[in-house]
Amino acid sequence: MENKNADLSSLKINRNKGNGNSGSINKTLKIIIIIAIIIAAGFGIYSIWNKVFSPAIEVSLVTVTKISPSESNAILTASGYVVAQRKASVASKATGRLVYLGVVEGDAVKKGKIIARLEDNDIRAQLKQAEANLQLNEASLVDAKNNYERQKQLLKSGATTQMQFDAAEANYKRVLASIEVAKAQITSAKVALEYTLIRAPFDGTVLTKNADVGEIVSPLGASSTSRAAVVTMADMSSLQVEVDVSESNIQRIKNGQDCEITLDAYPDVRYPGHVDKIVPTADRSKATVLVKVAFKNYDSKVLPEMSAKVLFLNKKVEEKELAEKPILVVPFSSIRKTNGKEFVFKVKDGMVEEREIKTGRIVGDYTEILSGVEEGDRVIQKLTSNIKDGERVSIK
Repeated sequence: MENKNADLSSLKINRNKGNGNSGSINKTLKIIIIIAIIIAAGFGIYSIWNKVFSPAIEVSLVTVTKISPSESNAILTASGYVVAQRKASVASKATGRLVYLGVVEGDAVKKGKIIARLEDNDIRAQLKQAEANLQLNEASLVDAKNNYERQKQLLKSGATTQMQFDAAEANYKRVLASIEVAKAQITSAKVALEYTLIRAPFDGTVLTKNADVGEIVSPLGASSTSRAAVVTMADMSSLQVEVDVSESNIQRIKNGQDCEITLDAYPDVRYPGHVDKIVPTADRSKATVLVKVAFKNYDSKVLPEMSAKVLFLNKKVEEKELAEKPILVVPFSSIRKTNGKEFVFKVKDGMVEEREIKTGRIVGDYTEILSGVEEGDRVIQKLTSNIKDGERVSIK
């Protein structure tokens, strides 16, 4: 009975016994974890703030391009077009239907060659009529002259009257005048016949064909029913490049100054040239002066109306320089040297992208690029210390 009243509380297990320091350890660990999360969040927020809210570095880009070695001696660059100094729209002096066209685009023609012919049946008929009139009057001349001479002798002997003599003389002179009229009509018909023949005005090449056989050609100008010019031709030996030079730079150009000419169609081919003429007037709307640059020599690749670039040089062009191929270059300011390596910096999606390159010779203010970038790539023009790989930038 006494066991029933025993205190059983002494048998309760005390779970905290022997672990008095575990609570403080857990609390310290929690504090460390919270601090680490706060630091990581701070770095994340700082990074996001810099990328999103901090102002981007403004940069200018330059295009990786090819230049010729002589380009380092250029004092001025201008663009223009190849123009034939002798060019003509060849037309007819007569109005008529085109019945013959003997040339097509690209044909070389000599001065005086018949290019085309108009219908001439009516003019030939007029010519024949004038020739017949001449023959008729020449036949009448024999009779008129004989009668005049006879009347002249009879008047001396008193066998005829003065009136009959005067009539014979007037008839004789009238026949002579008729002969001159007939000759003039023949000349006029021959001239009109010549007008139906369209000839080349000079040695040249046909550039365009403006009319076809069967069309009406009119010397007074083209309309919906007629054509003015039959062909357009140019003297291919008179080709020059015409460029506009701003008034502020015209003092740097002199007659005879050496130039280098490059056609946009053949960027790897360069032609020597010189300033042939500075046109003595300015274009007030563009504030430019027209300069004509002549080729020293050129080939069949050069065609009228081709676009061209002209380098005005400060020294004579050497043939060996023209023979060298253009090289790929960037400005000095676009290259950074680090630990013996060289880099340029491109911009992609607003971020700086570092690109290692290999360089060659120095040409003026440029450095030759052997590898790492290609022609047409755009790199940062002027590098500063705060431009680094991955940096956010904006393009000016």
